[in-house]
Amino acid sequence: MNMIEAKRILQQYYGYTSFRSGQEDIIRHIIEGRDTLTVMPTGAGKSICYQIPALLFSGITLVISPLISLMQDQVRALRSIGVRGAYLNSTLTPRQMQLAIANAKQGMYKIIYVAPERLTTEGFLDFACYSDIALIAVDEAHCISQWGHDFRPSYLKIAEFIQKLPHRPVVAAFTATATPRVQKDITERLLLQSPFMLSAGFDRENLYFGVYQPVDKDRFLLDYVKKNGDQPMIIYCSTRKTVEKVANLLQANGFSALPYHAGMSDEDRKTNQEAFLYDQVRIMAATSAFGMGIDKPNVRCVLHYNMPSNLEDYYQQAGRAGRDGDPAECIMLYSYSDVKVCEYFINHGQDTGESTAQQEQFREEERFRLRLMTYYAKSNTCLRQRILKYFGESFTPPCRRCSVCNHDSVDKYILPREQVRIEQEQPVDEALLSRLKKERFRLAYLEGVPAFSVLLDKTLREMAAFKPRTLVQLSRIKGIGQYKLERYGEAFLKVIADYEEESDF
Repeated sequence: MNMIEAKRILQQYYGYTSFRSGQEDIIRHIIEGRDTLTVMPTGAGKSICYQIPALLFSGITLVISPLISLMQDQVRALRSIGVRGAYLNSTLTPRQMQLAIANAKQGMYKIIYVAPERLTTEGFLDFACYSDIALIAVDEAHCISQWGHDFRPSYLKIAEFIQKLPHRPVVAAFTATATPRVQKDITERLLLQSPFMLSAGFDRENLYFGVYQPVDKDRFLLDYVKKNGDQPMIIYCSTRKTVEKVANLLQANGFSALPYHAGMSDEDRKTNQEAFLYDQVRIMAATSAFGMGIDKPNVRCVLHYNMPSNLEDYYQQAGRAGRDGDPAECIMLYSYSDVKVCEYFINHGQDTGESTAQQEQFREEERFRLRLMTYYAKSNTCLRQRILKYFGESFTPPCRRCSVCNHDSVDKYILPREQVRIEQEQPVDEALLSRLKKERFRLAYLEGVPAFSVLLDKTLREMAAFKPRTLVQLSRIKGIGQYKLERYGEAFLKVIADYEEESDF
């Protein structure tokens, strides 16, 4: 195994000729058999860092993730490029679980996503101990640290599970939000062996950060949503009651919006989530229960109606915007009452089972993080610099991509668009782009998948700019691998050919 093979797989399955920053180093160390810890911002392509080694290794890759929706999205994405994958979590019936494990034992899947709680069950242990597990990828690895913002006790069982395997596989840990302290905790608790550590940087250059303190949040919200046209948007709220209020407000004013929070039934949450994912609804008003596993690349804005309690949560939620690399906005509406709500949740948090002294220590840590979050919300210095400094990274302002550096005031209601522009060698033919999107929708509808699972917007734009006429030319468009070329190529070429023929008359 070498990087030449890795690049061949990148081209064949994913349709790209080169890796993004950091990906090549991580992949090289994993295929050489070394443990790794990767800190990579949301949208930077961390899944490729374990998926390509998984396709190179002869054995099975287990991906441990707490996010059910992410598992489903990732398996769907794998199938869209011709790779067989599966997930094992609480959404499966006992019969479905038995069938999936039986298929896994027969080597049907190269990549299996599994919830951490599943690791200690008898059926899964039986499968794992008699299978060739080549790689274990731990996603959302910050969940193993009690000093992180999303500690999950089930993650503490991962090291124990690995030790029960007859042969220790390569272990690769990934997170998008981890301070240096949390990174150290991950390394120790996962028992990583001399890991290669890489931080790909926390800066998302395509994101614009804005914080405002409007007198009337609802008025700001309605104006902002109106001025942003038909762009997909997530609005985060601190409580279920506020989610319902915001969703009702938007619906009453003619906007396409739905709520999402833990107080809804599983069926209603799934229905609303899929409506957003499949572009049937434009706006999702939600608590933090939504979005951590949603890989919807064309979200153009994440607006926090309330301030979160810490910068880790904020940056991870804001990171749902602009995953396709195009300009996007991360807006926070701050008020003093937001701080009081956060303090209430900290003081009345769930009993962790720890001693009273330990629980108070954790609460004090949370209060400290809340203070830093408040400093950010009230900052008169570069917002990007504050975020990056929190995660141990230096940045020299001005960034010219935040409300402080741009001197934006609440009176503007809408932010100027991102300064960064995607370079285009050819202008996009908007009329052709519209037809290509309709064809994509048709294909997605027939297959029962979201439109972006067929092709990303940026791939369609490049197609509408260069107008390929043959499969060979189409294969040069970024984002079209061999599988998608064979599956969809002729359909899109026909759209282009028909358009060109009509244009000649």
